[in-house]
Amino acid sequence: LPSASPVFIFPLSPQAENLLCRLQENFEALTEKLTLRNILFGMWQMGERINDLENRVAGLMTEAGVENSDEELEV
Repeated sequence: LPSASPVFIFPLSPQAENLLCRLQENFEALTEKLTLRNILFGMWQMGERINDLENRVAGLMTEAGVENSDEELEV
């Protein structure tokens, strides 16, 4: 089997270490923002679908001649 090439580990300067830490913090913050944005967008989409469903149900009830107020339809 061929031997693996040796891995050399060099200590980072304090400035490089600081930069890597800041990059990681910024990446984590960005990940949190994107996750929250996706959750909020999903909730908005769900709200739109619920509104559409309510309108369709109301239309079907009108077609069927059912007269219910909004309060009677709420669960």
